[in-house]
Amino acid sequence: MTSSLWQWLLHIPFLCSVIGLVFGDTTGLASTRGVYNSSITPQGLPWNTYNYCNAPHVNAEHYRAPTHASHAKLVNLNAVIRHHKRTPDNLYPKENELNTFPWECADFMQYSYGGGGARIFHETASPPWHPFLSQIWNGTCDEGQLTKGGLEDAIRHGQDFWSVYHHELGFLTSVNERDIFIRTSTETRTFQVAGGILVGMDPRMSTQTFPVTTQPSPIDSIPPSYPCPNADAIRSAFQSIPAWTDHLEANADLKARLDSTLGTAGLDAWASWYDHFFDTFSSRTCHGHPLPCNSTGACVSDADAAKVFAIGDFEYNYIWNAAENATAYSQLDFGVFMLELAQNFKLFRSGEDPYKLRFYVGHDGTMIRLAALLGLGKLGPLRWPALGSEIILEVWETEKEGHFVRIIHEGTPVQGLDWQPLDAFIHALEEQIPADIFARCTG
Repeated sequence: MTSSLWQWLLHIPFLCSVIGLVFGDTTGLASTRGVYNSSITPQGLPWNTYNYCNAPHVNAEHYRAPTHASHAKLVNLNAVIRHHKRTPDNLYPKENELNTFPWECADFMQYSYGGGGARIFHETASPPWHPFLSQIWNGTCDEGQLTKGGLEDAIRHGQDFWSVYHHELGFLTSVNERDIFIRTSTETRTFQVAGGILVGMDPRMSTQTFPVTTQPSPIDSIPPSYPCPNADAIRSAFQSIPAWTDHLEANADLKARLDSTLGTAGLDAWASWYDHFFDTFSSRTCHGHPLPCNSTGACVSDADAAKVFAIGDFEYNYIWNAAENATAYSQLDFGVFMLELAQNFKLFRSGEDPYKLRFYVGHDGTMIRLAALLGLGKLGPLRWPALGSEIILEVWETEKEGHFVRIIHEGTPVQGLDWQPLDAFIHALEEQIPADIFARCTG
């Protein structure tokens, strides 16, 4: 590792702990550094400990109204979350061999039907005679599918959200289409999480219908998935310099062990970063599954999994926050969503927003980009957004000073971003939106 990279890392307190993990100072999968093996944070750890399986979020027990102005009144909400627990979204070349536990998703109904048609639900089956069975696990789940545990976490998330904004503050009076707008990505798991959130808010919603808005998948701004080759070029450039490549070289021994165990040697998608390893390990540990073992008995160790999780944090912080030109990359890649947020707040300012709450369900890529462009990365390194990760943008009205925006991240107000004048906040959003973003992306 070059001295320049060491100097860069050592100026970041959190990433100093990452260095310790990467070079052998491991403390298991549930510690003050983070929880990766349960949706429930162990007793003895602070309630807002980073929990990758189920991020801390607003709840009545720990929520505190702003103290900046007496008699301030909550008047508007925008909330953005990541979906909850799912099966792995990436597969090993011999996936079946590496799973001793089947993945089961037949424990809640997977509905998919058109209005006026039969209430169709689908079941996933992997027949034992299938010639390509080696490429998928045993069980009744597809890749990237919300599990029952993920649905249960979403319902609890909705309960906690309602405990604050209905029971505690009285801001939301009922679950209805007039007050609440929901938008998700086009992924089924985000629809299902939205449904869980609604049932958590009001159990009667389990028998009701509610509209969820999506954008066409080729231009959806939530993941994001609209084409932006110029953003891709920026990212490619800053992932080709020593500030990035040094960490891959420094962990060559780890990569060799994982490749030997998992059969991933020579696969570009598994070599350019640790995203796929992070996904496949954390999906298992969060559901109580063992880490993968191959037919020879070689297994991924807790220590190596912890190193992968630490490297994942480093990589996400570098790509979307710390790299030179990371901001320019995210502005192009996520500027359309920032444009939507800016329009939401301008509608509110003009008195034309019909909704009290705009609620978005997205992905880890949604949350890391949003956190970076809102300025959270200026306060400290960003971590890989946990399942159920949450950013809430509250608008408060004061008697004499107008409207202020408070940002809450993972259930805690963000110091320095917890009382911004509405006009200044809108201006800050607009600064993250490149002029003529279509031309800047594709020209």
